[in-house]
Formats: sequence, structure tokens, C-alpha cells
Amino acid sequence: MDAWTLRAVIAAIGLVLLALIYYTGRPSGAQGRRLSTRKPERVEPQIGGGAAHHDRHEHDADLSAEIDRLGREINGDLADADRVMTASEGAAVASDKRTPVDGLSPLRSPVGLRQQERIDRIVTLYVMAHEGRSFNGADIVVAAEKTGLEFGDMSVFHRLVESRVDKGPVFSMANLLKPGSFDMQSVHTLQTEGLTLFMTLPGPLSALDAWDAMLPTAQRLAELLDGVVLDEERNAIGRQRIQFMRDELRAYDRAQDKNTIRKPW
Repeated sequence: MDAWTLRAVIAAIGLVLLALIYYTGRPSGAQGRRLSTRKPERVEPQIGGGAAHHDRHEHDADLSAEIDRLGREINGDLADADRVMTASEGAAVASDKRTPVDGLSPLRSPVGLRQQERIDRIVTLYVMAHEGRSFNGADIVVAAEKTGLEFGDMSVFHRLVESRVDKGPVFSMANLLKPGSFDMQSVHTLQTEGLTLFMTLPGPLSALDAWDAMLPTAQRLAELLDGVVLDEERNAIGRQRIQFMRDELRAYDRAQDKNTIRKPW
């Protein structure tokens, strides 16, 4: 083989090798397509808004609106929680300043306002409606007037001593249902299962005299409202229980007299 022929063969072999290197180095169609799907597509900014731009804008607007809504709900919940906390703290502070009978109602009035600095005992009677029945608010008001009770402090009714009104009530009458007060603006819609009559000792009268005023009033209220009188344990009150209460309150009065320092003149 002459030199020219040898150079031609070598050149041909070189071209073949170059071709093999070129084609073997390129990815195949399927492989190239697979790789191209993995390459992140560049999103060019568009003016005037194409379909993709419009969808992205709507998504961003929906997300922003949802964040705003959640923010308003959270702020509203925090505000409600703050109001509840403030109200509960105020109620706790107010309750610490109340006497045992002040819990019936926060409303204050000079009519029936209790003046005693201490309360030794509370004596209670109940006037209850018969089972399955209830007292009407308007009937209660009429019965209270007929039995000489006056509406006043704590939004309940009181029996006062005519000549010593400033000394506070002999006894009071509250609603059995909480909070115990009577709302005169809506009393015509009131329905209650019973009434609570209570006296606090010491009071403007002796304990026995106060009892002798409260028991007949409870009995008269029961007659007017078609109810029954129960003692502080909510048992039917009979002669034996009445006598027991009289003896107990008489002993209380004697103890009060013994503890009273009498002036020598």
C-alpha cells in the first residue's frame, strides 16, 4: 500500500471515530426527553397577563385573602378572650366585697339596705309552688303588696319597721331562681318554682319578733299564690318545727342580751 492510500485510510478511520464519539455522546431521543422534563422551566415575565400569569395572580390573591381572614379570626378570638378575662376579673373583685346576702343582686337601694356590721345567722323559709306548677311574676308582685313587702335593695322585697326604716329590713323575699332578684321591667314574663324568705341576725328587731313576722307572711304568700311553706331544709314545716325555731331564736336573743354592755344610767 502506497503512502497516499495509507493516509486516506487513516483519515477515513478518524472520521468514523469522530462520528462515533459525536453520536455516542448525544443522549437518545427518549433519554433526552426524560432529561428535558427534569430541567426547570424558566417563566418569563409577561405584560398583559397570559393564562399562566392570570392563574398565578388568582392563586396569590386567594392566599392573601385567606391569610387576612385567619388574622381577623385570631384577633377576634383574642379580643373576646380579653373581654371575658376582664369581666371575670371584675366579677371576682366584686364578689370579694359582697356580704352573704349581697350576692343576690349588685343593684343597691336605700329601701331595705341592711345596716348591720356583722351577720351571725341567716334564717330561711321557702314558699314553693306545687309540683308541676310555677308562680307568675305579676302574681308575686300583687301578693308582696298585700303582705306589706316593699321592693328595694338588691332588687328584692323587704319587710321594714315603720318607725325604724333606716335600720334595715326585718326580713326579705327573693326569687328562688338565680340570681334571686326581680327585674321589674320583665316581671310579667317571670315564671319561678318558688320564693325565698330570709332574715339576717342581728336585725332591727329581736330574732324571735322577726321570726314571728316572717312566718305568717310566708304562710299568707303561700295562701295567695297557692303554694306551700317549707323550712330551711325544704321540709314541710309543722308545729314541732315552728316551736323548735322559736326556742332556738329565743335563746339567741338571750345570748345577745347577755353580751350587751348596759350603761349604769
